[in-house]
Amino acid sequence: MSLASTQDTISRYLSNCGADASSGREQPEYLALSLRKRHALLQRQPDLAAEWAMQYSQWQVHADSTYRCLTSTREALAPWYRLGVKDTVDVAGLPTRLGLRAYRHYPQHSAAALTGLDPRIALTCKVATTELNIAFGAGCVNPHFPSIDPSGSSTGSAVSVAAGLCDISLGTDVLGSVRWPASHCGMVGLRMTQKAQNLGGVFPLSPRMDALGWVTRSADDLEWLWPLLGLNPLLGQQRVRKPHYRVALLEQALDPALTSPAMLDMLGQARTALAELGMPAQAVGMAQLWACRGDAWQLCARDAWLASAAWMRRFDCELHWSTLSALQVGEGVSDAEYQRIQQRMDQLRAGIDAWFDSAGLDFVVFPMDPNRPFDRRNPQPGDSTIPSPADADYAQKISFTPLASFSGLPAITVPICLSSDGKAPLALQIMGRRDSEWQLLDIATRLQGLIGLLPTRRLQV
Repeated sequence: MSLASTQDTISRYLSNCGADASSGREQPEYLALSLRKRHALLQRQPDLAAEWAMQYSQWQVHADSTYRCLTSTREALAPWYRLGVKDTVDVAGLPTRLGLRAYRHYPQHSAAALTGLDPRIALTCKVATTELNIAFGAGCVNPHFPSIDPSGSSTGSAVSVAAGLCDISLGTDVLGSVRWPASHCGMVGLRMTQKAQNLGGVFPLSPRMDALGWVTRSADDLEWLWPLLGLNPLLGQQRVRKPHYRVALLEQALDPALTSPAMLDMLGQARTALAELGMPAQAVGMAQLWACRGDAWQLCARDAWLASAAWMRRFDCELHWSTLSALQVGEGVSDAEYQRIQQRMDQLRAGIDAWFDSAGLDFVVFPMDPNRPFDRRNPQPGDSTIPSPADADYAQKISFTPLASFSGLPAITVPICLSSDGKAPLALQIMGRRDSEWQLLDIATRLQGLIGLLPTRRLQV
């Protein structure tokens, strides 16, 4: 066969790939509505559900071809809300791949977090993750900020919501795995209080820090769906909502040697908004917890390395070089250091409530990242998703997300503004006390009600 005929053959094949290009390439208008508005319309006109489902089915094919965030799907008959689930969380009837190219299992039971769903929420898809939660690259594309790396092992959870393929997505957050991709896609991401008993059916990476996490377009959307998620059996006694919360800025994050001017400006805008809401914020230090940021990464690395022998026997497949790089960091953490870190965690968690009491606080706020979110990167062999103390810029690499992880506390990330070039979302973290999820949704909803959602375009692919 000649070169020309080979090229012609390939061109003919590619021209027939995918769905009909004449329809479904623009995001349906209804996906731009808040979930409360959609609910009100559906109550008045129930037949809209079928019409919207048809529009969605056309959009799904084109959108996932572009943003590459779904790993498996199943049909649902005109659901009111669509739920996606990270592919490290078991769903009966769908394969769990753990981000691996050559592995899958078919669970008999769904994860505990998925057993109480209201019938109006349809679990329609599994979403992409990185290999075993610790590799680079889930292969997703950031819908609204295409130059920004969506990052994090729960990348598919954030991208699927940003693309309108899910109304809400369940992920897991160890050291920011939900909060990072949510913030980098301009979405809201909630890390729940760390509770090992709630993680049945969830692949464990670092059991003492693993937590459930949720991504939605707005805090109001998450608050609207919260009662329908059926999570009450997983929650502790929730803290009572208040007209005004006691809020403080994290003193350590105000250091201009660590936090960039863009992120400090974002924090200033958030501080102004909180003051307008009647919640003025002064600075407070958390020296003991701040000193544990690196410990959190080392604990995660060692946990992953200790589990890797069991992984490799079961999976029997070649791991990505970035997975191996992360495991090498864990191999370098000694048993003595591993024990010391766990003891330090026990001491800190035992005293964290007393710290909030003595400081007279409900929430501590700080930037999502020390710097503007990364542009899309091309990691090289030897790079690792888990920082090593020997790395250059280690203090920035360990970032701010381990504060909630090491303490086991819930935290929510809220986009505040765009970067000066308009190409990146800049986000705030709000960290609360244990079992303060309902309060976190409240303050985040109020904050977004004042500052508004980030401006985004209607997607076309």
